[in-house]
Amino acid sequence: MTKENIYYATGRRKSAIAKTWLQPGNGEITVNGRAMNEYFCSETAKIILTQPLDLTNLRESYDIRVSVTGGGPSGQAGAIRHGITRALMLVDPDLRKPLKRAGFVRRDPRAKERKKYGQKGARARFQFSKR
Repeated sequence: MTKENIYYATGRRKSAIAKTWLQPGNGEITVNGRAMNEYFCSETAKIILTQPLDLTNLRESYDIRVSVTGGGPSGQAGAIRHGITRALMLVDPDLRKPLKRAGFVRRDPRAKERKKYGQKGARARFQFSKR
């Protein structure tokens, strides 16, 4: 493969960062050197990261190599989806409109809320006792 046929993009979600490389191929997805089905146990995570490919009907057109760090399975799947989306937009800028409509272009800003001092958690309080 020549360098011109490889598209690179970075995706982020929660505290996970995914470096994503797309190159023409037969739809093989490799995450951290392992097959996608081997790396992710939950079906939900597998569905999430293949959503942009299914939406654009390019599932069998590109081989995807991903290096992902940080976060848990859910955050990593979201980061990979974001990275794949950004790489697909480099492949064909016309794909931006359907991907944006589906909500894949924008980084999901939701993250865990921090625990506050004098409390049990981010929102949970200790039970108040009048007597």
